[in-house]
Amino acid sequence: MEETLESLEKERKELYGKLEGLGDFRRGTISVNYRKCGKKRCTCTKPDHPGHGPQYLWNSTIKGKSYAKNLKLGPELEKYIQETGNYKEFVKLSEELVQMNEKICELRPVREVEEEGELEELKKKLLERFRKRFKKRWTGS
Repeated sequence: MEETLESLEKERKELYGKLEGLGDFRRGTISVNYRKCGKKRCTCTKPDHPGHGPQYLWNSTIKGKSYAKNLKLGPELEKYIQETGNYKEFVKLSEELVQMNEKICELRPVREVEEEGELEELKKKLLERFRKRFKKRWTGS
């Protein structure tokens, strides 16, 4: 099935709609932990005992800094589960959106330059843009 520009734009619009309806989201993961308390006479010291818990912990690393929060069983845990799930959906939809836009860019026609003077002016402008950006590479300084 050949994809047309119109059909891809329609699919992209649907993806934007899904993003709008996503709701609140946050990065991170939720883990369930069982911990040993360290008291000699506690039941958690037995080899077959998993430890005290379950304890729910939200973790995230943002710009190289780690964040963690103990979550209470109930509405708080439910809220964090929903928000981290929404974040995973956001990442998935964002990747689909990028792929869709790349397909659209490939199908969209390139502008035709009709005048020779306009073409030369465009070449100068683009060359100057890249000279500024890559000055060290071209001049060796």
